[in-house]
Amino acid sequence: MSTTDTAFINELESIIRSRRTASADQSYTKTLFNRGTPFIAQKVGEEAVELAIAAVQGDRAQTIAEASDLVYHLLVLLEANELSLTDVAAELSARHGN
Repeated sequence: MSTTDTAFINELESIIRSRRTASADQSYTKTLFNRGTPFIAQKVGEEAVELAIAAVQGDRAQTIAEASDLVYHLLVLLEANELSLTDVAAELSARHGN
């Protein structure tokens, strides 16, 4: 994964944050926020199960697709709870002893 690829994750986090307060009713992200944290959490769970199944089946393309769905929904869930990947990275770093 290149720096450019990982930079998009930060960009996506910003896009999700902006969609939270947007008035665009046609935005899937806005729809998730409107449905609330329990619904978003359910989507995270669904995507995690779909990722696990794809990985067990050895389907590389489907594993990538489901991992992408999971990361997206995770970012939405974090934003819904006023958290970010920076918070997650800090926790992982602390666990690693940094």
